[in-house]
Formats: sequence, C-alpha cells, structure tokens
Amino acid sequence: MTNFWDSSVWNFILLLTLLLGSLMIANIFKRRVPFLKNSLIPNSVLGGIIILVVEWIYMLISGKQFFDSGMFGHGGHDMLEIITYHCLALGFIASSLKTGGGKMGKKRAEEVFNTGLTTVGTYLLQGVVGMVITIIAANVISGFFAGAGLLLPFGYGQGTGQALNWGGIYESDHGFVNGRSFGLTIAALGFLSAAIGGVIHLNIQRKAGKLKLSARTDGSTHTDRIESYNEIPMQESVDKLTVQLAFIMISYGISYGLMVALGALIPGMKATIYGFNFLLGVLAATLVKAIHNLLYTKKLITRKYTNNFLMTRLSNLFFDIMVVAGVAAIRLEALEKYWGIMVILGGAGLVVSFVYNRIIAKKLFPEYYEEQFMAMYGMLTGTASTGIILLREIDPEFKTPVSDNLVYQNFPAIVFGFPLMLLANLAPVNPVLTTIILAAMFVAINIILFRKSIFKRKK
Repeated sequence: MTNFWDSSVWNFILLLTLLLGSLMIANIFKRRVPFLKNSLIPNSVLGGIIILVVEWIYMLISGKQFFDSGMFGHGGHDMLEIITYHCLALGFIASSLKTGGGKMGKKRAEEVFNTGLTTVGTYLLQGVVGMVITIIAANVISGFFAGAGLLLPFGYGQGTGQALNWGGIYESDHGFVNGRSFGLTIAALGFLSAAIGGVIHLNIQRKAGKLKLSARTDGSTHTDRIESYNEIPMQESVDKLTVQLAFIMISYGISYGLMVALGALIPGMKATIYGFNFLLGVLAATLVKAIHNLLYTKKLITRKYTNNFLMTRLSNLFFDIMVVAGVAAIRLEALEKYWGIMVILGGAGLVVSFVYNRIIAKKLFPEYYEEQFMAMYGMLTGTASTGIILLREIDPEFKTPVSDNLVYQNFPAIVFGFPLMLLANLAPVNPVLTTIILAAMFVAINIILFRKSIFKRKK
C-alpha cells in the first residue's frame, strides 16, 4: 500500500496548486500593475507565463528541468499536457449542457449562421497562410515539418487544447520533433495577438472618436441566476453544483466509451479519434441533455437538474485551468530551433485574422459591427472567453446579440469546419495538396457568406 506521505500521493495536488496559485498571482498583477491592467491579457495566459518565467530562472540556476525536479514527479510536463487535454473536453461539455434560449427569428438565425461561417472562413484562411509559410520554411530549413502550418488555425482558431492534440499527433505519428510545444507556443502567441491587437484597435478607435469604451464591470449581468424556474434547489440531499459536475462527468464517460469503440473499429485512426475528445464530448453532452429534456417533458422527472449559470462557471473553470496548464507545458528548449518561424506564423495569424474579421463584420453585421468584430477577433486568436473579454470593453451589459452569436455559432461551425479536421491528417503527407484544398474551401465558404451580394449582382 502507498503511504500517504509518499511524493506520488501529492504530485498531482502540488501541480494543481501551482496552476491555481499562478492564476491568483496573475490576478493580483492584473489589478495592481497599470500596464497589465490595461493589456486585456487573460489571467490564465499571464499565469502560464509566470510559471514559464519561474521555470526559466530555475533552469539558469540549477541546469535542470523545473517540472522534472521531483516535486511534481518525473513527468510534470506530461501531466500538464494531460490536464490540458481533458480540460478542453470538459469545458466544451459544460457549455453544451446549457439549455438554449428558445426559438429565434429568421434574421437572428441568419446572423448566427453567418457567424459560424465566419469562424470556419477564418480557420481556413489561417490554415492557408500557415501552410504557405511552413512549406517555404521546409524548403529552406532542412528537416523542418512542412505540415506544421496547420497548427496555426488549431492554435489561434481553436485554442490550446486542439493545438496540443494535433501537435501531439504530428509528433507521435509523423515525427515532428517537439510538435506539442510548437502547437502550444502558437496557441500562446494567439492569446497575445488577441490582447495586443485588441488593445491597439480599441485605443485607435477611441482616439479617433469612433468608439466610446464602457466602464468595466465584474462580468455579472441581471440574467445570471443560480436558481431558475422549476430547477432543483441549491442544497438538498446533494448539492446543486455536485449535480452539474455529475452530468459533465457522465457525458465525458460516454464520450470515452465512444472513443474506445471507434478506436477498436478503426485502429489506424486511434490517435485522431482520441484527438476529437472534445467533439465526441459535445455529442455525448447533447445526448445526455436530450434524454434529460425528454424525461422532463414526459413528467418522469419533475425538476430541471442542469443550471446555465453553474455550467458557465464550471466551463470557465476548466478553460482557465486548460490555458494556464497549456502555456506552462511549453518546453522552453523546444523554442530555440524554430522560434523565428513561430514568430512569423504568429504575426501572420494576427494580421489575417484581424483584417478578415474586420471586413466580414462591416459587411454582414452593420448594426453592431464593432462589437461583432471585437468578439470574433478575440475568439479566433484565443478562445470564446477572450472574445467575451474584448466584447465587454465596448458592450459590458451584452446589449447587442454578439454574445449569443458566439454561443450558437458552434453548430454551423462544427458542420462546415469538420473537413478541416480530416485535412489535418493529409497535411503531413501532402502539404501542397492540403493548401490547395484549404484555399478552395475558403473560396466556397466566402461564396456562401456573401451569397446575397453575389446573387444580387448576377440579377
């Protein structure tokens, strides 16, 4: 039997303490340091950077790896990657278990649809630009992995978890040395792009008198309710928060069963299947939510068990831990060889994401284009949470429908963006063909996006 004082019993707890402690320190810095307070850098990113700085100092002093020092076991970096991997799916599951706001009109449905297409269009543009850069780099630098450019849309468009997933697949299945750290670094550069680009744009617009920044709020609104109509009470024989967590873990358990089954049916695609843990988690959560709603409709249960407010809090918790763990998991030694390419990829990702979303917002969302642009640019260089951070600077009370657009756009984005996931397996084998297909898909998506203007001109 393992003794309770053995280090193996405490490794994970100490690692989690480090992650959450760095978040608290980052929060203090954000509140006390003027530059950071105005930077819009998420606390989770700042927390991860703090850990990286500590690791760098430790390496200079001792010459050893901080996470392999024994305090966190001898697989500290691996554990950080595991936490990032699972928190990605858990965050998506929590978001998927929230109940919708009912039916929406034709105009709102079209705006949500266009938002989803904008998301996919940005993925594709980032993919084309990223692949062009890394294909050129592979012809200049001997041994460089030409398919690495597709990590730009995964890191910028989809965030830390997906950058880790696909970087890991490229590393294990295709020989991309330090692929995980490459992907995580691109994701970290995405968060910095969101903060830098967002701050610069807001200040330019404000000085030009085109935009008035609203006072910051604590993020709560009058719609945040812990107890909605006919829900289970906060405290009964089991706490309401415990029930929410149970729904999340049951959904994740179902998704694991799906991954096991699919992995057995298609053994050659096992790495890809397990890389889709977040997508299968969303499907499982949708199934669990449908069963819950059916039981409620049929009066087999008399109370609603899920709560949107608590699910949002849990989703944000998982995403915060995911980001800080993902940034902390970057292996500093992996940055030495390809840091120049990563900076070029990061800068290109910032520019194309900014310009493309600016054009789309002006053309398709004229009634609230500044809010739509800020939210979409933040989301497509960081995460949905980053988009909300930028949105709050100009719409703290969510008076525009932009926050709803971010929530409901996921379904059309998954449907139209799924082929990108399949192309991720082609990129290492035939990067040039992958780039051509991505470009063709980008053209097709924009034809659908601007369908009214195109067909009107033809008439």
